[in-house]
Amino acid sequence: MIRIVTRARIAQLEHDTRTAAEHARQTSGAANEAFGRHVRELYAATDRAERAEATTTEVGTLLAHAMAELSAAQQELLLRDIEIRRLRQELEGESVAERTLTVLLHYGEPHTVYASREDAYADTATHGVPAGAWVPGDERPVGEVAWRCEAFIYDAASNGFRRAYMPAPGSLGEAA
Repeated sequence: MIRIVTRARIAQLEHDTRTAAEHARQTSGAANEAFGRHVRELYAATDRAERAEATTTEVGTLLAHAMAELSAAQQELLLRDIEIRRLRQELEGESVAERTLTVLLHYGEPHTVYASREDAYADTATHGVPAGAWVPGDERPVGEVAWRCEAFIYDAASNGFRRAYMPAPGSLGEAA
């Protein structure tokens, strides 16, 4: 089959080709713009995800540390509760009158009360107070000594406590 192509037909085909090429160029430009927006959005989303991941890791670390501190505090509270119950049972079982209690003093300020001197030494040793840090009661003022144990006895007559071992009286000096 033979087809005869006229000048008008060729002109129409050239016009259609230019129109199609222009349309393809516009479509390609729009596609490039859409791809650029997509890439920018992808980078922004990736950046947000990385920051969120870093923040999550940091919060996880802080939470783990806080949970460890909470666990240690709960354990300490439990140990103190057990000790309080033990001391209550001990006190309920015997009369307090004429019984010696040991007070741990830190630079003269009461720190802790124990049922015996041995309990005081054992407990404070677990908290890092070395055995050589103890100073026996002497003439030095209690405020000058870092750690000192003093024994007190409940005096029912005065409804209070008195020192178990009174220091030896010293001379007040020469009279004028």
